[in-house]
Amino acid sequence: MGTKVRKRLVWVSLDVFVLFCALLIQFFKIQIIEGEKWSRAAKAQHQLVVIEPFKRGLFYSNTSIKPGHPEKPQAFVVDIPKFHLYADPMSIPAECRNELAAKLREFLPLKSGEFETLRSHFERKSRSRKLYMWLDREQRDQISQWWFTYARSKKIARNALYFVQDYQRSYPFGKLLGQVLHTVRDEKEAATQQSIPTGGLEFIFDRVLQGKQGKRLILRSPRHPMETGKILAYPEDGADVHLTINHYLQAIAEEEIEKAVKKSNAKSGWAILMHPRTGEVYALAQYPWFEPAEYPKYYNDPVLRENTKVKALTDPFEPASMMKPLTLAIALKANKELVKQGKKPIFSPLEKMSTANGAFPGRSKPIHDTRRHNYLNMFMGLQKSSNIYMSRLVQRIIEQLGEQWYRNALSEILGFGKKTGIELPSESPGLLPTPGKLHPNGKMEWSTPTPFSIAFGHNVLCNSLQMLKGYAIVANGGYDVRPTIVRKVVRKRRDGTQEVLLDNTVPERVAAFPRLLEADIAQEVIKAMKYVTKPGGTASKGDIYGYTEAGKTATSEKIVNGGYSKRDHISTFIGFAPAKDPQFVLMVVIDEPEFKYIPGVGKNQHGGNCAAPAFREIGLRTLQYLGVEPDDPYGYPVGDPRRNEEKADWLKEVKALRELYSQWNS
Repeated sequence: MGTKVRKRLVWVSLDVFVLFCALLIQFFKIQIIEGEKWSRAAKAQHQLVVIEPFKRGLFYSNTSIKPGHPEKPQAFVVDIPKFHLYADPMSIPAECRNELAAKLREFLPLKSGEFETLRSHFERKSRSRKLYMWLDREQRDQISQWWFTYARSKKIARNALYFVQDYQRSYPFGKLLGQVLHTVRDEKEAATQQSIPTGGLEFIFDRVLQGKQGKRLILRSPRHPMETGKILAYPEDGADVHLTINHYLQAIAEEEIEKAVKKSNAKSGWAILMHPRTGEVYALAQYPWFEPAEYPKYYNDPVLRENTKVKALTDPFEPASMMKPLTLAIALKANKELVKQGKKPIFSPLEKMSTANGAFPGRSKPIHDTRRHNYLNMFMGLQKSSNIYMSRLVQRIIEQLGEQWYRNALSEILGFGKKTGIELPSESPGLLPTPGKLHPNGKMEWSTPTPFSIAFGHNVLCNSLQMLKGYAIVANGGYDVRPTIVRKVVRKRRDGTQEVLLDNTVPERVAAFPRLLEADIAQEVIKAMKYVTKPGGTASKGDIYGYTEAGKTATSEKIVNGGYSKRDHISTFIGFAPAKDPQFVLMVVIDEPEFKYIPGVGKNQHGGNCAAPAFREIGLRTLQYLGVEPDDPYGYPVGDPRRNEEKADWLKEVKALRELYSQWNS
């Protein structure tokens, strides 16, 4: 072999060696140094991790409310399967994109301008683009049937177009309980796929309603559909919230409040039905409605947005005459306090009190009643809804025990000026004036005449649930009550077991409520309230025929432009039944009933005309649903064959009070 040949072989061998070394280095770089990077790239071409959706927790009705009936799950809101349409643009040939987009246009209910957006997704350098959201199963099947045939004919990967399952809120009862439940937005948080609440219980319990998404690994190929693959992590559903609201009673309340608002030609109205001992809210109705499924319509309209609030909590107002039974309770409590101190009580319920003169310290104008009463006792004072009588009682309280004692009783016993703590957002604490405290306008909140005004429900603001709580304390015999809208919060595990996160049904909860008023005080106030719905009272239209009831009407002038309006009112009736063993306390509020006089009826805006009838209807239908037997089977109106004045509850007492009133005021 010649020298030149040997040199050439050496150089070739050297070149091969260098090339081999370069390959080894490149192999080391790819496999070791950049191995993870290229592994990810390969997996991106052949594998895809798809999110496995979870179900958000549900809200359930209180179906245990009716004695003797088994509890049966009934959801106010359910999550139904829906599908989002995705594409893998990089797997779709350019020459097929126009045809594919045009065909999808036939299947999808695209709005103006949405087709152009959909078509643009196919030009993105991406492995996953969301084309359309919230398709139902039928729409998914129609698209899939066409796509699989098309993809096979064009030799496109079957899962270049695919669906991802999700769950969407649905409302079996439509608008029922809308303001309380609220809803979640269509778009979810991108990173967590958690829903975004619009308010209500969805917002308050968002953390426990949230679930945890799972993961599934699939292969990209014409033979592998998106529905198959390996589960990497199972999804975890959110916890369920079991409400105190009963769907049947809620429907009754919504039906009757709608009737009342329309009949009185009012702006709006609401009703709250609650158990007086447990504080469980059975119904919270409001009209006009808020329909969760159509939430964008409400939030895009400033007028409709007002209907998304729970006005029973967010809109405080002066309670007016509703305050009077609670004033009696505080006056009777003052009697007890003075006896403890070895002093004389401030009054007796049967005392003949002069009420002709409405002059009080610090007032430039006297307090007036709707008609002149020379003398009243406690029962007449409430039956005739006398402002002067209530103010005289509070004047005596102030003289004997002081302003601070009176203010503390309003706050510590009845809860004025404090939130009730119910599980709903935006509750107003109202306003209970404080001695020595400046109002934002620079004036003192509490002046000399303030307590006399509070006595009949002026110069104090409360939300509807605060007032309902005060009446519940009287109805249940004097015990505190904590309003709640939640019975239990329960998380279901994959193995079928359950984890109770919150339980308000345990007996210890109610047993811990302290006594705030003595039982005999509550009974005296109930006796006084029973006159209100009987002949001679201010709310005979609130009488629940066949049952005993106790309650009070009120008509409060709204503050407009810094002054009291004579045409704009909030009219109410609040009470409970049966009076001997209350199964509920109920408050009906009519906001701005039309200001007019109706011949044969009276003033439309008065609570006894526009709110009391709704109380009667809701109360009667509630008692019938609960299976409560009539406790006043002879207490029917004149002309009804079931009426018996000798046997009917409270008619003898009403007659005796009327005769005594005539003697004192003739």
